[in-house]
Amino acid sequence: MFFSTLSISATGLHAQRARMDIHAQNLANVDTTRTADGGPYRRRAVIFEERTPGVGNSFAEVLRNRITRGSGGGGVRVHSIMEDPSDGPRVYDPGHPDADEYGYVSRPNVNVIAEMVNMISASRSYEANMTAWSVTQNMMQRTLDMSSR
Repeated sequence: MFFSTLSISATGLHAQRARMDIHAQNLANVDTTRTADGGPYRRRAVIFEERTPGVGNSFAEVLRNRITRGSGGGGVRVHSIMEDPSDGPRVYDPGHPDADEYGYVSRPNVNVIAEMVNMISASRSYEANMTAWSVTQNMMQRTLDMSSR
């Protein structure tokens, strides 16, 4: 039971760290008007999915999951990182090197406020998973202490 809880918390930590990394990348590219693909940076978002024990895992993971969890849930994992297809704003700036023939520059579709809110949410989720991890470790330690008496 303790190991399944630790494992689930670990998957949450990993997933939320990936989410924070993507939001940081979005914020870092808020002014990027030219990418290798030729257009402005496009916002990215992390898509999560339930991590089902035994599906898409190695034999060792399947066996470990069955021993430690039985048939319970397996936490969360990053399914994919999707690019937001929406267009960003077009800003009139005829002196910009990426301006079109009418003087407009296509800007990234990154909303700084939304990214900061999402970053705070990911940070709080990370903290919650870290708290669950710590509480489980304390419970394990107390169980071991009680059994050694």
